[in-house]
Amino acid sequence: MRPCRQYPVSPFYLPGDIASASERGQDALGFAAAQKTHSRNIRPARIFHGRTFQGRDSEMSWYSDLPQFYQNQIRAMGLDDAGMTRRRLLKSAGAAAGVAAMSGLSFGKPARAATQMSYMAWEGYNDPRIIDPFKAANDVDIAFDLIVDSPGGFAKLQAGASREIDIVSSDMPWITRMGPAGLALELNPDDYADVYASFYDQFKPPFEPLLNDGKTIGVATRWGWVGGCINTDITNPDDWKSYDPVFDAKNKDKICVMDWGDWPILPMALHAGIDPYQELDAAALEEIRKVLRAMFKNTRTLVADLTQAQKGLLDGSLLGCIGAGSYLTSAVRKQGHKNIIATVPDPKNGLKQGIIWVEATAIVKETDQPDLAQKLLKHVVSKEAGHVLSLLDTTCNVVTNKSVEELYSDEEKSILQTDYMWHAWDNSQMHRIAPQIDEMLAIWQEELAAAQ
Repeated sequence: MRPCRQYPVSPFYLPGDIASASERGQDALGFAAAQKTHSRNIRPARIFHGRTFQGRDSEMSWYSDLPQFYQNQIRAMGLDDAGMTRRRLLKSAGAAAGVAAMSGLSFGKPARAATQMSYMAWEGYNDPRIIDPFKAANDVDIAFDLIVDSPGGFAKLQAGASREIDIVSSDMPWITRMGPAGLALELNPDDYADVYASFYDQFKPPFEPLLNDGKTIGVATRWGWVGGCINTDITNPDDWKSYDPVFDAKNKDKICVMDWGDWPILPMALHAGIDPYQELDAAALEEIRKVLRAMFKNTRTLVADLTQAQKGLLDGSLLGCIGAGSYLTSAVRKQGHKNIIATVPDPKNGLKQGIIWVEATAIVKETDQPDLAQKLLKHVVSKEAGHVLSLLDTTCNVVTNKSVEELYSDEEKSILQTDYMWHAWDNSQMHRIAPQIDEMLAIWQEELAAAQ
């Protein structure tokens, strides 16, 4: 669940623009409207997938157990129940072309290879340096369905694209969710012993975040961390062993907050001593409100665009950024700006302050080419493919295959901060879906509006 691919709650805005921008942001996602509707139509709690929830719909849906934040995204893309029913009807009637159009697959010119596959993934996994060798070795054409956010990719699979897709690379919480949804082929770790032999120990089975009822759903591919992003020319990294600089009056309006859904909220909750990945009571939510209020009091620079934040850090108008991490800094470091680094604060009262995100790859249960899909999965996490995947032009992030380190130059290790990555890992929470993201986002919006 990488930050830059989350829907922003509100668009880019700078000091003096808070009120109008906030209103635009609420309109952009319909989030504020949804919150209001939700508050008017609260229904009795229901149980779905083992979870109790309050919903505003009169009928259960396949995504009803998700926080409203994600449900809004699914509705916005037209992948709600109505869309799914219609598409499944088309599919059952043999309207394969209609389903292919829905899935967004593009096969381009007629295939010349003996076999075709379809791959849903983030941009980067389709790099020709990764894919072309596999295509040539296996006489296969591969059509890519590039996703722009993980909930959207999952929704497409649930809506029927699972019948067209063979393999998926997405953010780990959504890959894991493919298990209980019946979308993923359960993997036998013994079949991947050759893969895991070259992995870092942290990602070898049993890797709990990718288990569903004890069954392995996917293989971890790439990862990074979220904490503080800073310019070391104008701020001391030792000062960022906590998030205190965010609230220091001397840094007023020089701290950038990424407007990326829950990503800036989660580290601030940790700073307040609250674990946002647990069920929260009213007192805990009030503490999150207080810390967000203090943050907005000291900085009114919210940015939804990655390049705007990178530019501000580079030109020194911003000395730090909250709500992002290695995903933001690595591309800048690849351009030679080694003064831009991603840090993770020290634990506070025993609570780890950083956040680890992980991408993973799973084989879709309905694939008619399970053996070829397995070969492709193994190829994606191979030493050579991992080297390419970790050093893209748009972003650079470490991978799970330890043997890739043998291919890194000293410069590439510096870009990726490999000397720091395990410090970040040891001092971070593993990211997953926060159960009360809706309440936290509502607080965010309220405090943002009040800060004007």
